[in-house]
Amino acid sequence: MSMTDPIADLLTRIRNAQSARKTEVSLANSRVKTAIVKVLKDEGFVSDYRVAEGAGKATLTIELKYYEGRPVIDRLERVSRPGLRVYRGKNELPKVLGGLGTVIVSTPKGVMTDREARAAGQGGEVLCIVA
Repeated sequence: MSMTDPIADLLTRIRNAQSARKTEVSLANSRVKTAIVKVLKDEGFVSDYRVAEGAGKATLTIELKYYEGRPVIDRLERVSRPGLRVYRGKNELPKVLGGLGTVIVSTPKGVMTDREARAAGQGGEVLCIVA
């Protein structure tokens, strides 16, 4: 069976691993998944990540972050999906929790947070919300 939404699969694997109190989660790698996880690391939502080549397929391993026994990521949800893409201009990008959360946006200049996209004057596809 082919996967129709690999980004949703990434987010679901992270949510499931955190609810099971796992320290890390592994999945098949792609450029967009690596870019999303890089944003999560830069924003402090995950500890680290690494890409390992093996048997012709690259594997992305994400080290999850906990604070006082609770996951750092409280809310992780997909916004734009294959059946309904969500595009927003630089002035229409949503704010999560009054700016405390992060919206991950795919822009022509790459995958970045909503704050970085506003500063760069870029709009794009709203991939997911992290809080």
